[in-house]
Amino acid sequence: MNKLISKKDFVAKIFDGASIMVGGFMNIGTAEEIIDELLLTDVKDLTIICNDAGLPGVGVGKLIEAGKVKKLIASHIGLNPVAGQKMTDGSMIVDLVPQGTLAERIRAGGTGLGGFLTPTGIGTIVEEGKDVIEVDGKKYLLEKPLKADFAFLLGHVVDKKGNVVYSKTIRNFNPLMATACEHVVVQARKIVEIGDINPDHIITPHIFVDYIVEGGKQ
Repeated sequence: MNKLISKKDFVAKIFDGASIMVGGFMNIGTAEEIIDELLLTDVKDLTIICNDAGLPGVGVGKLIEAGKVKKLIASHIGLNPVAGQKMTDGSMIVDLVPQGTLAERIRAGGTGLGGFLTPTGIGTIVEEGKDVIEVDGKKYLLEKPLKADFAFLLGHVVDKKGNVVYSKTIRNFNPLMATACEHVVVQARKIVEIGDINPDHIITPHIFVDYIVEGGKQ
């Protein structure tokens, strides 16, 4: 299967109301060129799952400013005042999730778990609407898995089969998200031939990757 695809042809697959996981931490590790291509379409009412709301005019922040995001699931939005305003005025639903809990919910979605127990959030607004389970006299929240229709990932080196190597902090959420989505695209800084990557260096195996687009930005 040829996984190489143009950015335009890939984003044509995204539909109104789709859920999308976007890798990155304050835009480090975010597939910006795919986001830029998505901005050229009429797609709307998206649910975006990512670490944060990005920055104004940067990464996920562009989608928020363009009014394409109906719901944001993230660990913080403090560096993007546009996201804060939309949360306040009700034009965008924001589900704030503790960062470690967010990562673990994605991991649970990718590994087929029904959820996990964590003490994080007990006695706070995070607890609202969730099951509280007591184990050995200690209370835990039952946190359920997260999955999505699409994942936008950024890879440092990607071979034509879809094996991915990440560079430094680009690794953040990208490997987890690769396992938890139906359709996974990797924006590759560098594309190499099959066999050019040492198997010991592969972080996301090709079985998780459906599409590869070339992008040298960042």
